[in-house]
Amino acid sequence: MTVVIDRTKSPAPSEGQAPRSAAAQARAKGDAGGGLYKKRTPIYPKKVDGPWRRLKWFLLILTLTVYYVTPWIRWDRPGDLPDQAVLVDFTGRRFYFFFIQLWPQEVYFITGLLVIAALALFLVTALFGRLWCGYACPQTVWTDLYIYIERLFEGDRNARMKLDAAPLSFDKAWRKGGKHAVWLAVAFGTGGAWIFYFHDAPTLIRTFWVGQAPMSAYLSCAILTFTTYALAGTMREQVCTYMCPWPRIQGAMLDQHSFQVTYRFDRGEPRGPHKKGASWEGRGDCIDCHACVVVCPMGIDIRNGPQLECINCGLCIDACDEIMAKIDRPKRLIAYDTDAAVATRAAGGKPTHRLVRARTIYYTAALILVSGVMAWGLFNRSAIDLHVLRDRNPTFVRLHDGDIRNSYTLKVANRGFTPMEATIAFSGVPGASVKTPGQDATEGPLTFTVEPNQIRAVRMLVTAPASALSATNMPAAFTVDAAGENRRVETTFLSGAANQR
Repeated sequence: MTVVIDRTKSPAPSEGQAPRSAAAQARAKGDAGGGLYKKRTPIYPKKVDGPWRRLKWFLLILTLTVYYVTPWIRWDRPGDLPDQAVLVDFTGRRFYFFFIQLWPQEVYFITGLLVIAALALFLVTALFGRLWCGYACPQTVWTDLYIYIERLFEGDRNARMKLDAAPLSFDKAWRKGGKHAVWLAVAFGTGGAWIFYFHDAPTLIRTFWVGQAPMSAYLSCAILTFTTYALAGTMREQVCTYMCPWPRIQGAMLDQHSFQVTYRFDRGEPRGPHKKGASWEGRGDCIDCHACVVVCPMGIDIRNGPQLECINCGLCIDACDEIMAKIDRPKRLIAYDTDAAVATRAAGGKPTHRLVRARTIYYTAALILVSGVMAWGLFNRSAIDLHVLRDRNPTFVRLHDGDIRNSYTLKVANRGFTPMEATIAFSGVPGASVKTPGQDATEGPLTFTVEPNQIRAVRMLVTAPASALSATNMPAAFTVDAAGENRRVETTFLSGAANQR
């Protein structure tokens, strides 16, 4: 016997089952009304403790620490190069990440990093559902922090609901005012930390307060302050439900073998109140206490099945486990599980979990491939770069002795952190000699120094005897040798020889 679960529909409540959560009902009512905007229904998530809540606290502290501390980490670099470990230097047109330095023309590394992040997100979602949304998304992290601050001022769920319903008083005013003041302080700290990634942090923190920082720093800080306060403080679950595209995209990543926060209806139904000492025969373990509903930051009832709003944070698991312990029933009535496993148990079979399947193999293979290409490109990237620009006006010059001269501008980039001796040679035209303005011509290569992390522009004058030119356009090349590496760039030598015949 095979039981198929339709993920596009939530299971209808069975007899004695509570209806959908208040937030879900309000959303449905608003949708039925056909309005373009529905006022937010406040959600008051109750405090809960358990392994998943502790994991969320750990990741919250870890991610916020990384975010706030990273700009202050120093990294020794030679000369006048910035010593900030992670810096997006728009002025110097560089991106620094510890020992890695990327130039603007290497933006493909950033593209590759985004592709890797997307593939990793696809793989994790296919395996374990929306772990990113529930534990590491900035919206989730800052919302958790804001709810924690809210509880410090206003108390837990019932106290907050009572305070909101109470008339304005001094007690209500100072609690609300204090909460919003701390929220704004956190939002300002968020915006302030962000701008440190684009400027030297110790310098910016001094100039910011005296009005000498770049205008972009003040503007960016203001935008981040406003968005953090608005999204984490006043919008919260609406961001995930209405603004974020990922809940809708994730449907293509999930299948019946993906782990998600799941209500095990095969064990919980039929649900209903239970009196102490009464038999558990003929009924499920769910006592319809709504503990899973009141702790949900999204305001949904997980017992209604998979829902777009669910961020898989696991708080309902902790709440249900606490109730199961009190009534002396096995834990994990709500747990990370798969639809296939639940359906198999409902049919009386023994469930199996398939982590290895077609889509996870595809995602893993693509992730390994792109990561390998990125690693190979990063660790084999050349320390030098060469670009050749040929003068177009005039395209060539005929000298008094009949020789033809072409002018080029060579741009040699030193991507390393030490000075580099570069040797440039010209090839492709027999008998050609090269020189730079103010130097004597030579048929051999020219040598000059390129400072670390700099681009040196060198003007090259290439002269060739007319007798050696057999075509109007002759293929030629410049070769640069430096730091044990060799770069070759092809160009053309124009002579107009065909027009002189």
